[in-house]
Amino acid sequence: MPFALAIHGGAGTMRQTDISAEQEATLLAGLGQALDAGLAVLTAGGSALDAVTVSVCALEDNPLFNAGRGAVFNAAGQVELEAAVMDGRERRAGSVTGVQRVRNPVLLARRVMEATPHVTLGFAAADAFAEQQGLPLADASYFHTQERWDALQSELARQRAGGTDADVSEQIKHGTVGAVALDIHGCLAAATSTGGRTAKMAGRIGDTPVIGAGTWADDLVAVSGTGHGESFIRCAAAHEVASRVRYIGQPLGDACDEIVFGQLVEIGGSGGLIAVDWEGHVAMPFNSEGMYRAAVDAWGNRSIAIYR
Repeated sequence: MPFALAIHGGAGTMRQTDISAEQEATLLAGLGQALDAGLAVLTAGGSALDAVTVSVCALEDNPLFNAGRGAVFNAAGQVELEAAVMDGRERRAGSVTGVQRVRNPVLLARRVMEATPHVTLGFAAADAFAEQQGLPLADASYFHTQERWDALQSELARQRAGGTDADVSEQIKHGTVGAVALDIHGCLAAATSTGGRTAKMAGRIGDTPVIGAGTWADDLVAVSGTGHGESFIRCAAAHEVASRVRYIGQPLGDACDEIVFGQLVEIGGSGGLIAVDWEGHVAMPFNSEGMYRAAVDAWGNRSIAIYR
C-alpha cells in the first residue's frame, strides 16, 4: 500500500503583494517541517492517525499559524482553542472547543476520542480533563503573541468605526491548521486545530470541532477544512466531499471542487480544504487568494505552496 499526507496552515493568507521573500520562506519552512514530521511516521510504517497528530502538533507549536501557540484572540482578548481528530477505520472521533490552557489541543481531542465515551468536550470542563490526563498546559502568556494582539486591536477599531463583516480582510477571516493522511495499512485519518477568528464572540464554536463540517475521515476519504467556519457547517463541507465520493463515485478532486467553488461560494463562504482518498490521491483547492499547504501523494509528488 502507498501512503500520502497533506497539511494546511489556513486559507485567506496575506496578499502576495504584502508578503516579503523572507516571510514567505519562513512560512514555507514551517509547512515543510510539519509535513516532514508526519512523513517520518508514515515512512516508518506508523498509522495515519499518528501522522496527522504529529503534523498538527508541529503547526500548533509554531506561532506563525493560528492554532495553539499562535492562536488569535476573541473579542474579550482571550484565546478559545478548538481541535478535532477522526480515525477512518471505525469513524471514531474526538473534538474540543473553547479550551484555554492546553498547549496542543489536537492531543486533547485525541484523548477525548480514546479515553471517553464522548465525541466533544468544551470549555472549562475540557481544560480540566486535559489536566486530569496529564497533558501539557500553559497560562495565558504562552498564547500571547504581539502580532495576534495587534490584529485584535485593529479589528476591534475597524468594528467600532462601523466596518461590516463583508469588509473584513481574508487574513482576519481564516486561520486553521490541519492534516490528512493515508498509511501503508490503507487507513485514513484527519486532524484539524484552530484559534478561530480574530475578534470572534466569546463562546463561538466554529467548524473545526463539528465532525463532518471541518473534519472528517472514513474508509474512503479524509478531509480537513479551513475558511469561513459558519459556511462549512451549513454545507457539512467535509462530509459532503466524502458523500460525493462514496455515493456517486465522483473523483476526489471533482468532489472537493464542487464544495469549494460551488456550494461554499453559493452561500458566500470562502476558504479551502485538503483531502486524501484510499488510493493516495490528494486534493487541495481553495477559493481565497492563498492557502498555506503542503503534501506528498502516493506517487511521491511533493509540493509546498501558499499561492496559486
